[in-house]
Amino acid sequence: MKQPASGCILSAVGVDSNNGIYPVAYAIVEQECGSSWTWFLECLGQDLDLSTNSNFTFISDRQKGLIQAVTNVFPCAEHRHCLRHIHGNMKGDFRGVAYKNHLWRCASVTTVPEFEQAMQQLKEFDNEAFVWLAKIPAHQWARSHFTGRAVSDVLLSNMCECFNRWLVDARDKPIVTALEYIREYCMKRIVNVKKNISKTNGPLTPAATKLFEKIKSEAHQCTVLWGGDQRYQVSGKVNQYVVDMETRSCACRKWELTGIPCKHAIAVFYNMSENGLETGEPETWVHPVYLLDTWIKTYQYTIEPLNGRSLWPKAEGMFTLVSPKTISTPGRPKKKRRLSKNEVDVIGDSGKLSSKGKLKKCGTCGTYGHNKSTCTGEKKRSGNVDNKWTKKTVKVKLSPSKKTMVVGKGKKKK
Repeated sequence: MKQPASGCILSAVGVDSNNGIYPVAYAIVEQECGSSWTWFLECLGQDLDLSTNSNFTFISDRQKGLIQAVTNVFPCAEHRHCLRHIHGNMKGDFRGVAYKNHLWRCASVTTVPEFEQAMQQLKEFDNEAFVWLAKIPAHQWARSHFTGRAVSDVLLSNMCECFNRWLVDARDKPIVTALEYIREYCMKRIVNVKKNISKTNGPLTPAATKLFEKIKSEAHQCTVLWGGDQRYQVSGKVNQYVVDMETRSCACRKWELTGIPCKHAIAVFYNMSENGLETGEPETWVHPVYLLDTWIKTYQYTIEPLNGRSLWPKAEGMFTLVSPKTISTPGRPKKKRRLSKNEVDVIGDSGKLSSKGKLKKCGTCGTYGHNKSTCTGEKKRSGNVDNKWTKKTVKVKLSPSKKTMVVGKGKKKK
């Protein structure tokens, strides 16, 4: 929050069945600290009827107050850390694209042996970077150590970043006006999603359908070997995995992590259909969270419209609402969101996407490596014509006598 009401907006955003954001809760506090996050999570648990033993999954940045608050309020929850923030902290000592690629390779693999192999490659590349990354528990940032109870393998906290981006215009407003702005935004968002739902057909949501079609196209590249029971051996281009149809799991763990059958499981489905076994539609193997009916149930509740302030009922009891004590910083209040180190390198201070590392093309000669201001080549012209210019001599009447003048604008030779 900016002036006239200083503070900080805390938010909790979920992921819906169509892989979109779903704002769950928001609040305005004095500052982002451990006590504020503890109060916010306690209110969140009361509203959602969550106990201290709830097996929820949180993903956030590495803010120390939030980490301790989640541990105190929900000790059994799975708390993931945003990989982009980990990379931002890593860039303080280890900069370069190579470090970023090693980090993403370690975080993206879905099995423990592949994770250990990726970490070994990082160790051979830079032992100090390996030691720094190994201090962070793997279950907080690596897919290979995630549990499958979240039915999601996201590594970033972009949901909250996307939600905060839409709240920029509310930051310089008074508290009540800012809260009304957020309420109206959530109100309009639910209505827009309901319009998209009314245009959707099929058992799955549009995002899940698109992803599932891609998986089914990749399944034709796999070779299936039946073991005689509910277990199948599926070989791909690189490795082979065991698919257990009884437990609906694959050794690659993608089915367990996302809830959507991997290409190995779909290859087994095709093999079972060819052998005359009863399988049903492949969409029935997808987790119910991606079904269209689940998406409809998620948005069945709407935010009711409210009357203007003049029609609001007066609160009972005599009390005075005092604004929290804040420290005014010198200078003009900033309206834009504070960027992280990683965002500053990509976007820059101007707010525009940086062209650092991109190969520039000259608009004059069409070659790469320089621009028009530093171009030393000849300008390209379309067609086979002579680019020489000639002067055109014309006679004009000038008073008091006739004279002949040369017009500067020439005519092209044909």
